[in-house]
Amino acid sequence: MKTYIYPQNLKAKPHLWLWGMRDFVILALLVLLSAVLLVHSGLLAPMAGALCFAFVTIRMEDTTVMDYLSYALGYFVIRQKHYEWR
Repeated sequence: MKTYIYPQNLKAKPHLWLWGMRDFVILALLVLLSAVLLVHSGLLAPMAGALCFAFVTIRMEDTTVMDYLSYALGYFVIRQKHYEWR
């Protein structure tokens, strides 16, 4: 069996800068679409949406910002805490 220099011996998901390939393709399409809408109609909301998507899909060591936000929301808001006083 050959050993490759690529991370995890060719078993890791492909990344491009700070995003996974799927997220990067979606981001590129969103930026292109929002740039067209900005030029033709002057709308800034699609560009803001694309920038928000770019921020929440930043991937650092297999965890995205969106994963971190969902964990924090679950811990502080959604899940019930159980405390025992003795």
